[in-house]
Amino acid sequence: MNTSEQITVIKPREKGLHIDLKELWRFRDLIYLLARRTFVAMYKQTIIGPAWAIIQPLLTTGILTLVFGRFVGVPTDGAQPFLFYMCGSVPWSFFARCLEKTAQTFTDNEKLFGKVYFPRLCAPIATVLVTLINFAIQFAFFLLFLIGTNIFSAEKIQVSWGLVALTPLVLIEMGLLGLGVGIAVSALTVRYKDLALLVSFGVNLWMYISPVAYPASVLNSTYPALKTVFMLNPMSPVIEFFRAAYLGTGTFNAGYLLLSAGVTCVICFLGILLFNRVEKTFADVI
Repeated sequence: MNTSEQITVIKPREKGLHIDLKELWRFRDLIYLLARRTFVAMYKQTIIGPAWAIIQPLLTTGILTLVFGRFVGVPTDGAQPFLFYMCGSVPWSFFARCLEKTAQTFTDNEKLFGKVYFPRLCAPIATVLVTLINFAIQFAFFLLFLIGTNIFSAEKIQVSWGLVALTPLVLIEMGLLGLGVGIAVSALTVRYKDLALLVSFGVNLWMYISPVAYPASVLNSTYPALKTVFMLNPMSPVIEFFRAAYLGTGTFNAGYLLLSAGVTCVICFLGILLFNRVEKTFADVI
């Protein structure tokens, strides 16, 4: 045998939680290719392609404005209703899509995972990056409405630039939250496939216990004893952050945002732990 040859042995990791950042960085080109594949597949054989990234938040915002703003008469803390609901639905859409798409990691990549080795976290990370592109398009559209309102409306919106500067950190938190919950669900659906049917229902239910269709101030004033419990939902402080930063409204509290970040870290930790355990036996179970 030629002693100069290198032999690479691939075997399951012993540790329950293992994140090799150097290995993920070495596979950054693969992450890019997976993200590109996901983006192309998302809009393949559609009539208007990526324009759906703009139409979707407009439709969602329009429905929320009509139902909750007009018919139900939910207050918006003094903010213009359309902007109020769009400021909540755009970040929520980013988180929800992260969760739903990463929840399909094992099923969508079943053949790929069974044929070749690469860090399995590359697939859900690529999904989060694609979702971030959609968010960037939608958020840019929201900013256009915000600027237009400030130009043509007599009542000016007070943007909090100090909070705006924290937006990248909050985006990372939302991405980690969607990644953590999504890969946990993906790991569970390997053995319990019927859980995949509950993902959409669970996401919709989560939206209604988050201040997307209403301000947190309504719930806080109606059920003040449940305020801390409500803010344990990591998406509640995040959505309140966006409204406080870009619309100057809401009941934003930095302490609750830090609490949200802590809950997100715990969820992400548990999600990766479960994901790592399942990936060892994925090929045998599936």
